[in-house]
Amino acid sequence: MNKTRSLVLLFGLVSLVPLHAQNSLAPLVVTAERVATPLSDTPYSATSLDADYIGENTRRTLPDALQYTPGVLVQKTGYGQGSPIIRGFTGRQNLLLMDGVRINNSTYRGGPVQYWSTVDPLAIDHLELIKSQGSVLYGSDAVGGTLNAFGKSARFRDESAERTYVGGAASYEYRSNGQGSNIGRLETETGVGGKFGILLGVSAKDFGDISDNAVGRMVNTGYPEQDLDLRFDYAVSPDSTLTLASYYVNQDNVSRWHRTLNNPGWTDGDHFAGKGSYNYDNFNQGHSLTYLRYAGKDPQANAAIKSWSATLSFQNVKDGENLDANNNKVDQIQSLSTGVQTLGFDLTLESDAGPGSFVYGCDFYHDDVNSSGWSNNIAGTSYTEKLPVADDSTYDMLGIFTQYTWKPTAALEIIGGARYTYVDAKLGRFYGYNAATGTTTLVRDQSFNWDALVGSLRMLYHIDTNWSVYGGVSQAFRAPNLNDLSGDVTSLADTKSRGSVDAKPEKFITYELGARRESASFSSGASVFYTDVTDAISSVKDGTRSITTNAGQGYVYGAEVEGAWRITPQWLLSGYVAWMDARTQAPDTLGGPAINKPNTRQMPLTGSLALRWTTESKKYWVEGRVLAADTEDRITAADQAADFQRIPTNGTPGYIVASLHAGWQVNEHLGLNCGLENLTDSNYRNHGSGQNEPGFNAIMGARVTW
Repeated sequence: MNKTRSLVLLFGLVSLVPLHAQNSLAPLVVTAERVATPLSDTPYSATSLDADYIGENTRRTLPDALQYTPGVLVQKTGYGQGSPIIRGFTGRQNLLLMDGVRINNSTYRGGPVQYWSTVDPLAIDHLELIKSQGSVLYGSDAVGGTLNAFGKSARFRDESAERTYVGGAASYEYRSNGQGSNIGRLETETGVGGKFGILLGVSAKDFGDISDNAVGRMVNTGYPEQDLDLRFDYAVSPDSTLTLASYYVNQDNVSRWHRTLNNPGWTDGDHFAGKGSYNYDNFNQGHSLTYLRYAGKDPQANAAIKSWSATLSFQNVKDGENLDANNNKVDQIQSLSTGVQTLGFDLTLESDAGPGSFVYGCDFYHDDVNSSGWSNNIAGTSYTEKLPVADDSTYDMLGIFTQYTWKPTAALEIIGGARYTYVDAKLGRFYGYNAATGTTTLVRDQSFNWDALVGSLRMLYHIDTNWSVYGGVSQAFRAPNLNDLSGDVTSLADTKSRGSVDAKPEKFITYELGARRESASFSSGASVFYTDVTDAISSVKDGTRSITTNAGQGYVYGAEVEGAWRITPQWLLSGYVAWMDARTQAPDTLGGPAINKPNTRQMPLTGSLALRWTTESKKYWVEGRVLAADTEDRITAADQAADFQRIPTNGTPGYIVASLHAGWQVNEHLGLNCGLENLTDSNYRNHGSGQNEPGFNAIMGARVTW
């Protein structure tokens, strides 16, 4: 057994639950059941992370905030293109919500996607991750996990009634690695206690190029970002609130570095990742979300509707790619652009019924998609239209759901639910590929629809005041989106990939069993899961290109153990260990024999251990952490060769990385923090990522409040 694997297993012995050095009291979570529920009373593997955790651990992006979460591998195609792999699933098989509004849209690609990085972590109040939740409550895509990011608010109901208040904060952070990074945020709030509150936040970020001691400076990994968030809350009554919120994120020239000549390759022992060949491959990414919500509760004991939430939302996503493939072919230079406007409506109601309660409602999302692009040769004489997805298209998704929580005894809770979903896709114009002739033909006005009925049955049993067990079975599905049906993209190192109008919905069933123990000084938990995959959409060779088809059957299973021990009021030890395995049976070529092989993007055996010391006054704190991952070599030679710039020969090497963070609350208005990451300056990368992680990195930050 190698050194890294031994250390990871050691973490498992000393870590037996998701405190992450936070308060030992279980917070309320909304995502698990669409109504506020103590995290300890949810029959799922769930994690809640607050703004303090994100700030104290200097998490740079939203995906980075999940780095120390069991069962999650944070893959980074580029420095600004992070995508969490949750229980073996990534991209469009995980669901991202912002304040409960669905962020996933119909253009998401099959592999890791960059869109999770277009949520500003500095605007987040807290995160809720529910793993293996299934599709009953939130619909298509909720396979590996559902992450709900909740934005900050003015908290006007916490202020003294009728009192006008004004407050705010300014923060700055400097990261030394590479060319250095400068991150700043200014937020201000005002309102009248009990009546209304307004919060305005602005973030500006200038990320410099990162470096490590093996590759050196990774040129053009840096990029600028500008963010804006605004929220207005108004008390319609003492028990109901009208909310208007808006979020905006813009990123420019985010490089897919591994494909470019700036990537010289990477060697670590007998592991070698290939160098890039493109002259450039840059993304411009923008996302805005605005929603209006009316939510409240009826305090009367026999109210027909106990609580409600109605949300109308609008989103605008702009995604552009410019590349020079440096291949002396007609498609050497490309400029691609996709714009998606999404109108959404969500209604959630809760009503008591017998010895339990119903949560029920509906949601509807409508995408308007515009796509444009062209490819050319270096001389500019072979202009060809190229559409990343079907242009002038629409995609509608309607869902109706219900879930009943039955409490036959004080200790036992049984939750059963079902959802019906109808999906309608109308493709305006796209280029279909004919493998027999090797040509493309412009196709117009194609329509497709699917429907699905899924269910979930979960149970939670409190053995005593400290111990509880939970488990159940959850169905999930993912309807084919516009990328599955009509996508024309370059994937992996340089593989031409096209969608297929023959794609059908993917189906999943997850079985899970877990246990928790919670007390004043010790908290622990463990879970095992198994996901069965049917009709998985995968890419198979069809001539010189890869074609999307429902050719895959497979499974994912694994185990997670985590825990925290408050040794004394000042000392807290926490950690976790997680392992999983996944295989898919699918052909390499269209019509060929099915091949049983490991999934290409699996999380290796991974563990983390953290020790935190806090003074009695809470004025100072110091936390040291070690993160370790085993070598990930469960990949076929053919799959590695197709993605050789990201996945080295013989797999991705294991690593052991140490960090140290500290903070000082100088007074009630000034807080200082610092971090020393990758203390040993190790060169390493997360499996499937397009670049190494930064080497030694000193981080300094300050926050002023008023």
